[in-house]
Amino acid sequence: MATLTITRLGHQGDGIADGPVFVPRTLPGEVVEGDVAGGRMAAPRIITPSDQRIKAPCPHYRSCGGCALQHARDDFVTGWKHDIVRQALAAQGIEAPFRAPHITPLHSRRRATFTGRRLKTGALVGFHARASDVVTAVPDCLILHPELTAALPLLQDLTAREGSRKGELSLALTLSDAGLDLAVTGGKAPDGPRRANLGQWAGQAGLARLAWDGEVIAQEHPPFHNIGRARVTPPPGAFLQATKPAEAALQAAVADAVGTAGHIADLFAGCGTFAIPLAEHAEVHAVEGDGAMLAALDAGWRHATGLKRITTQTRDLFRNPILPEDLARFDAVVIDPPRAGADAQARALANSNVPVIAAVSCNPVTFARDAKSLIQGGYRLNWVQLVDQFRFSPHVELAAQFLR
Repeated sequence: MATLTITRLGHQGDGIADGPVFVPRTLPGEVVEGDVAGGRMAAPRIITPSDQRIKAPCPHYRSCGGCALQHARDDFVTGWKHDIVRQALAAQGIEAPFRAPHITPLHSRRRATFTGRRLKTGALVGFHARASDVVTAVPDCLILHPELTAALPLLQDLTAREGSRKGELSLALTLSDAGLDLAVTGGKAPDGPRRANLGQWAGQAGLARLAWDGEVIAQEHPPFHNIGRARVTPPPGAFLQATKPAEAALQAAVADAVGTAGHIADLFAGCGTFAIPLAEHAEVHAVEGDGAMLAALDAGWRHATGLKRITTQTRDLFRNPILPEDLARFDAVVIDPPRAGADAQARALANSNVPVIAAVSCNPVTFARDAKSLIQGGYRLNWVQLVDQFRFSPHVELAAQFLR
């Protein structure tokens, strides 16, 4: 049995004591007691609590692995996330002013991936406990949109029908503007009769679309999303911002960053989260490695009114970045890479003459690395804005403006 004092939080939200010893769901300054194994105190007892500690508002918090920071005050979490970004920038020798953050409201998560496991009787659907294969049901989740919560019995029914006691179903559920869109992976490949039964089940469940391992089994109507002036129907399981309020905040930040630019390149464009709203005032060239997502963007643009031209290009920007001479025709660039960042593309941008860059990132470390490349190339990091889209989690998102 060890008694430790928590000195700081790590990037995954765990408290860290000297050693280092990682202690989940603790806060700086707290004194804790428990057994330590492998550099971790898995079940700490709080002897001296922090004044930043609160009672977790969710009844599932102790058993569910979906949230890591419900035991801390909201203002503490926001400050900690700001510090994560500042520290990542400082590690690259960068300072920047921060704008006021956007904090996503509760019960706004429009997409989530659940785990389904068939039991002897019925089924269990929920999230994994932290660092465990145990599945926890979450009927009163504070994060999920109410329509996702209301659909949990449907997922349980489907898991009881199609799941396995030896494996798990992955159930990616998205609330589209036309209803629920469900993409399932991990189950047996459906034969003809099972495909028909699944289609009938989807109709009875009222789903807009059901996909199974990427194959659309049933589609009552296209599960579209209103993006700007367009209706876009993403491919099954495609990436979307997790909440509409955060999406709107990021869109506003990007629009502010590019200003009055008339010709914009949108890199890692996805289904058009930024390209379509920007096309209300500018011509946009959207570049993305996933052709199906670009096809959805293009179809949405072609059926919309009041938008300027959007051109699309399927291109692997990791291996084949757009070169400085090809960037010369753009007044602004939007770049929203995945967690790995955009090292090659950032270096190409650093050697370009593009006047302004709007950057969106879900990883402060790779953002700071790419920011250093841009700054070394002659850009200035003008501002950064935190967007806390994933409440109670250590996940950090941000938008920023670079000026040459």
